[in-house]
Amino acid sequence: MGEAKRRQEQGLPPREPKQKSAPKDTSPRLVTWLPLTQRQATRFVEVSTRGAWIGIGALAVFWVTVRFIGPAAGWWALSDG
Repeated sequence: MGEAKRRQEQGLPPREPKQKSAPKDTSPRLVTWLPLTQRQATRFVEVSTRGAWIGIGALAVFWVTVRFIGPAAGWWALSDG
């Protein structure tokens, strides 16, 4: 027995059609033959910039640890000092 017949026999209304979860990206494309929109390009720049700043911060923390915290805690000795 189909779902529609079962619902009709039980006196239930028909099911509502599923709604689309995400709207289609309607921003213009960068190049007509490339499936990349301007919104996607902007988002890529934002994410890569944020990732670069996180990497710079991590490198600074690593350098301070190697140069100052490790020798001060006695974990290792610097060869130049």
